[in-house]
Amino acid sequence: MSNSLMPFVGKIVTVITSDGRHLTGKLQGCDQTTNLVISDTIERLFQSLDSPKPSGSVSHGLYIIRGDNVAVCGLVDEEVDKGIDWSEVRAEPLGAMKRS
Repeated sequence: MSNSLMPFVGKIVTVITSDGRHLTGKLQGCDQTTNLVISDTIERLFQSLDSPKPSGSVSHGLYIIRGDNVAVCGLVDEEVDKGIDWSEVRAEPLGAMKRS
């Protein structure tokens, strides 16, 4: 998997972890076991569909994610991302991944 991530190095990515966290930042590096190093990391915290509170985010700065915790990693279209009011986005929490 990491070979397919090499073109993303130096670009903004979104990672969904196996415990359902949503992290966005600049991919600084990855290895053969999909360990990721992300800088300027923001964790998006979505409110549930019926919550009146706005969704939020937490800045984590430099962040390392172990490969076995990566569920999805994708490139972010920065123009589209800038046009989204993330405080208005609602989502039900993702459940943890089941491993067999």
